[in-house]
Amino acid sequence: MIVCVCRRISEREIARHARAGLSFDEIQLELGVATQCGCCEQTARAVAAQCDASNPVAALHNTLDAPGAHATALH
Repeated sequence: MIVCVCRRISEREIARHARAGLSFDEIQLELGVATQCGCCEQTARAVAAQCDASNPVAALHNTLDAPGAHATALH
């Protein structure tokens, strides 16, 4: 889903940067999200917060997103 229409920045791009450990300010500087009209800032911040590397679920996604990683079923 496109979060920032002005810069055509997707939720996936924001999430990838947040999982890499970047703060929202760093993501904003890197991608330019929420630097034009600002309408997307609240959503962009929410996506970044949900995918922050300190979030346990985000850490799981980091592991699964690694090259060669495979998901395994939990019993």
